[in-house]
Amino acid sequence: MLVDSHCHLDRLNEDTSGNTSAVLNRARALGVEKFLCIATNLDGFDAVIDIAEQHSDVFCSAGVHPLQKHEVMVDYNRLIKQASHEKVLAVGETGLDYYYSPDNAELQKESLKLHIRAAREVHKPLIIHTRDAQQDTLSIIKAEQAEQVGGILHCFTESIEMAKEAIDLGFYISFSGILTFKTADQLREVAQSIPLNRILVETDCPWLAPVPYRGKENQPAYVVEVAKQLAELHNLSYEQMAAQTTSNFYELFPTSIT
Repeated sequence: MLVDSHCHLDRLNEDTSGNTSAVLNRARALGVEKFLCIATNLDGFDAVIDIAEQHSDVFCSAGVHPLQKHEVMVDYNRLIKQASHEKVLAVGETGLDYYYSPDNAELQKESLKLHIRAAREVHKPLIIHTRDAQQDTLSIIKAEQAEQVGGILHCFTESIEMAKEAIDLGFYISFSGILTFKTADQLREVAQSIPLNRILVETDCPWLAPVPYRGKENQPAYVVEVAKQLAELHNLSYEQMAAQTTSNFYELFPTSIT
């Protein structure tokens, strides 16, 4: 069995992939048993929670993506209310992105701090996006004591040094379809170095479809390809990697999923 630890079901194009039930059924047929649907802003939370409430195997998060420039500074009380919902497993997607948005780095940092404080208040792990901001991300995680709740560095593309430091702080490292790209040799080297008990798989759908689906809209069923690539890198069978990453997900979210 597999878990898609990071997907955006609310952003799928029904004309391309079909309705949410059809998308989920295709994944279920391949053994995907749980889905974590990620919120990117507070106004869009209702759409995410609606999907989670309609499907017993779908859970969600609450938070504001660092590239949401109109809403980088999150309404803390509103975030706490959303994050307290029983189907919300994590706080985020939060983090720092200096690749696409270096101009508001200070606002991003303040938002990340608020998300970590919210996660500690509701006792739920974090979903962190980080790109070209390794030192600031790690510094804030440490300063705000994020190790109290742990979490996921999602769609990881950074260095092995960052991954190891985050793991020491209680975080898991999640890989997406990027791992299958021809240009991702360096990332594959990183993935080989991650301890098996700290690896997760995701799609980040509808973006970043893995090989052999490049150019198509990504969907949770394609998380199988990520697990296959990781299995090859670690000299395991697909079944072993699927079981390991699923076990890791339940280790991170031990009491929230039935």
